[in-house]
Amino acid sequence: MSSASTLSSLPLFPLGTVLYPDGILPLRVFEVRYLDMIGKCHKAGAPFGVVSLTQGNEVQQPKGKQVFSTMGTLASLVSLDRPQPGLMMIRCSGANRFNITTKTQLPHGLWVADVQRVDADKAVAIPADLQGTADALSRVIQTLQLRASSPEDVPIQQPLQFNDCGWVANRWCELLPLPVALKQRLMELDNPLIRLELVSDVLSRTGIAT
Repeated sequence: MSSASTLSSLPLFPLGTVLYPDGILPLRVFEVRYLDMIGKCHKAGAPFGVVSLTQGNEVQQPKGKQVFSTMGTLASLVSLDRPQPGLMMIRCSGANRFNITTKTQLPHGLWVADVQRVDADKAVAIPADLQGTADALSRVIQTLQLRASSPEDVPIQQPLQFNDCGWVANRWCELLPLPVALKQRLMELDNPLIRLELVSDVLSRTGIAT
């Protein structure tokens, strides 16, 4: 690490999904390159980067090519279980977004990158015309909590921030079955109010929130 806003040689985990700040992502890890990466991150208490694939597969393929977005999200391990040799079940939490400045693929297939952190969303209160979007999210989370057999089964972590545009927009983006490319574009927006407005439009069209 060369400065508070720059990380060098950050290990990357290209996935067919998008991790949002303050989001929770469960992963089943079995490839040697990622078992080694997660083991090292766990031992050092260090983050790794989740980036969204735009081409290629999550699992390494012979002669396969991976292409991924240049903006991702730092991930910190919340829990790690080893149910059997060669398998890890992990839960990670999203932190700051980042932009990749340079990237390199190591001989065993792991990608590492020098990245620049992106500032967290500024806190923006929910405006009156979008309050229904926040209220609808609250109802959905209450339903998920009632149905869950344990708190870990709820894909939303505390604290709940129903008065914050960025937090509400991000949680909806995680829950809605949106195309990965659209989720990525929404994550990259630097204005949390615009992100929430766009999410609210989707919810209005589907009748989830009005």
